[in-house]
Amino acid sequence: TFFCFQLTMWLGSLPGLYWWSVLLAPIGVAVVGSLVEMIFLRRIYDTHMLYQLILTFALILIIEELCKFIWGVGYHNISVPWPLAGSVAIGKIRFAVYNLFLIGFGVAMFVGLQGLFHYTGLGKTIRAVTFHKEMAGALGVNVPLVYTGVFMLGCWLAGLAGVLMAPMTVVKLGADLDVLLNCFIVVVIGGLGSLPGAFIGAIILGLVTSFGIAILPGMAIVFGFMLMAIILIIRPYGLMGKRSEQ
Repeated sequence: TFFCFQLTMWLGSLPGLYWWSVLLAPIGVAVVGSLVEMIFLRRIYDTHMLYQLILTFALILIIEELCKFIWGVGYHNISVPWPLAGSVAIGKIRFAVYNLFLIGFGVAMFVGLQGLFHYTGLGKTIRAVTFHKEMAGALGVNVPLVYTGVFMLGCWLAGLAGVLMAPMTVVKLGADLDVLLNCFIVVVIGGLGSLPGAFIGAIILGLVTSFGIAILPGMAIVFGFMLMAIILIIRPYGLMGKRSEQ
């Protein structure tokens, strides 16, 4: 979101220039992510997961302080881009055009990622490295390159999400924590490692949160955790996750 704000400031506020930030900001995040993966994460892949969590949390704190130093602690606004401003009536209810665009874009990204991972040679390589990296390496796959590429893809998607989210909220420090919290709930509900599960989990969480806002606005965040607790009790591995063999 901060990359998007900075690019918008550089490019100006004329109609259509926001879309340049949609193109460039995710690339910038992906480049930074590749450097982080090659310099830091690659060195600890074979260590305990706890060390990876500690390192990534430390990087979050460092990046947050850098953002504070560069952009300050104030609130920054980005207008809804042309031509997606305004609303449209569907029946007796009006919906923001930008929100409908995000729904359609999210579905398109889900379909695209499913196609990438299951129907392309690159996707088969990624899955091979995920399930048995030693065998994939023995067959000639450049495992470190695959790790870096997948991490860059994840960073690119995160940067894209930040850019698209910016017009719906304010660009400020700490906004990432709200998103991370929702992502954690979605992953737990859907099942770790399941892309369809994450898609379904996001829809369920959105519906539950919306009903929570309508019923008890002050406690809407509680409904997401209640849903997560119920899912963990019924299916500890998530709706679409697979039972661990260990």
